[in-house]
Amino acid sequence: MNFDLTTEQKMIQRTIREFAEEVVAPGAEQRDKNKAFPLEAFQQLSELGIMGLPFPEQYGGGGADTVSFAIVVEELSRACGSTGITYSAHVSLGGAPIHLFGTEEQKQKYLTPLCTGESFGAFGLTEPNAGSDAGGTQTEAVEDGSDFILNGSKCYITNASYAKFLALTAITGRDGDKKEISAIITPTDAPGFTVIDNYEKMGLHASNTTELILEDVRVPQENLLGKRGEGFKQFLVTLDGGRIGIGAMAVGIAQAAYERALQYAQERKQFGRSLSTFQAIQFKLADMAMKIELARNMVHKAAWLKDQGRPFTKEASMCKLYASEMCMQVTSEAVQIHGGYGYMREYQVERYMRDAKLLEIGEGTSEVQRMVIARLVGC
Repeated sequence: MNFDLTTEQKMIQRTIREFAEEVVAPGAEQRDKNKAFPLEAFQQLSELGIMGLPFPEQYGGGGADTVSFAIVVEELSRACGSTGITYSAHVSLGGAPIHLFGTEEQKQKYLTPLCTGESFGAFGLTEPNAGSDAGGTQTEAVEDGSDFILNGSKCYITNASYAKFLALTAITGRDGDKKEISAIITPTDAPGFTVIDNYEKMGLHASNTTELILEDVRVPQENLLGKRGEGFKQFLVTLDGGRIGIGAMAVGIAQAAYERALQYAQERKQFGRSLSTFQAIQFKLADMAMKIELARNMVHKAAWLKDQGRPFTKEASMCKLYASEMCMQVTSEAVQIHGGYGYMREYQVERYMRDAKLLEIGEGTSEVQRMVIARLVGC
């Protein structure tokens, strides 16, 4: 297997790095303070044709591969973690399930506006009592003529304030204690559908994280995504792809933290010489660089396997687990290298550390990833 980037992938990387450095990075600190969603940046990404990057051109997408998606997520996250997670969720949670399981009519109607940037992508899975135990879904969809009537709630949903519709999971039937869970595409402006954006988060302040309340929301049964009763299987497949996005995010945030730590160590004088001349600091930086490179290779391997149509569940879990824990380690070391300055907002490494923590939780916690990997290696 060859991890050399193709000519097209290198071009995407150059384009997005330049865009991220010129458009996204300059306002990242202020957006974090003001909790300001980076809407203008995404309007420009739409104009660049990036919003539907890995989806077919017939729906307005770019026809690119998963490795290219991972590159874009990494570069955006290097500039701003909030922008990175917004894009990753838009593609891997919003667009992917419609692309994978939708009918041709559903793709034309719902995937196209995601690819063109007319709507942001979101996915309604997590509930107050169904986090790691996603099978604990309590949202109900009851048949009423040719419609479903939805009641329930979702929490920690990314991008929903800016999504015109989203796929969400709901119970469509019961057989004793066994639930039939299906995915249903639901317009966010439907009567009875409320999006609440008032979470006080530790990090990723400029991303949109919401609670969804559904009170007698009526949706036509034709909005059923894929086969009835296969919602659980569908979101497992969806999360596999999403974990590649989280891994790429982790690499980008860690890269940014490492670069700032290296620059600071080269410039900061202590005891008459630069910090970077002290072996203790050199070893920290060497370990940081090594871990980032390992994580990037793991992300690209999982993405490559997905692009080849080969099983990638284990590799996606491994890259997500390793990269997210690596990111916490690297950002913590970046703060440490900065000393007291690292604890101050103006040096930005504390933002990277706050942003990094979510990566050990979202798309399946580190504990869940270890359960997945253990099962797949035969434990």
